Amino acid sequence: MQTDNEATTNAHAIGEVSQIDVGHRIRTLRERRRLSIRALAEASGLAVNTLSLIENGRTSPSVSTLQRLAMALQVPISTFFTPDVPKKRIVFTPAGQAVTSLFPHGTLSDLAPGLINRTLEPLLITLEPGAGSGTEAIIHTGQEFVFGLHGQIVYAVADQTFSIGPGDSLLFEAVLPHRWHNPGHSVAQALLVLCPLELPRSVWERHGRF
Repeated sequence: MQTDNEATTNAHAIGEVSQIDVGHRIRTLRERRRLSIRALAEASGLAVNTLSLIENGRTSPSVSTLQRLAMALQVPISTFFTPDVPKKRIVFTPAGQAVTSLFPHGTLSDLAPGLINRTLEPLLITLEPGAGSGTEAIIHTGQEFVFGLHGQIVYAVADQTFSIGPGDSLLFEAVLPHRWHNPGHSVAQALLVLCPLELPRSVWERHGRF
């Protein structure tokens, strides 16, 4: 029988922790789009001071904050913490080799870095006890799928609450306000798949010919 300590260790066995400067990535993306820090703050609904602290590495953004910035910059949330890798049509990630990025009291791992014209974001999320997505509800386009792997994660979607344990799954329209947290005393882990509705133009071109 697995002890809590062993389960915690296994839940953390997800790969190398990324040293990517998330704040620098955000600033680079903002500058590429020729946005002032005030313009991005307004587009994301963040305070200018908060965004400045994030860009300068003086505070770590929550997942809800990263999602708001991703929507404002029109990029997948994984863009902020996935290393630049060659683009491929097939991506294989061996066990324990997913590059993982830290957020307050948890980690996110991108399970498909570098896929050309990616139409979904498969992420592995690991939460310390009490950790969650942040105080603000998350809203984004498309659909969101969650599959419980270890421990318990409570998802609040609109006016409903779901307790997700190992083997449980949840699928919902991501325009509904949602947030999540780990209410337990051990590490929780889940597979999170974000599926935006808008597909890359090349996908429409390949499948839209009748």
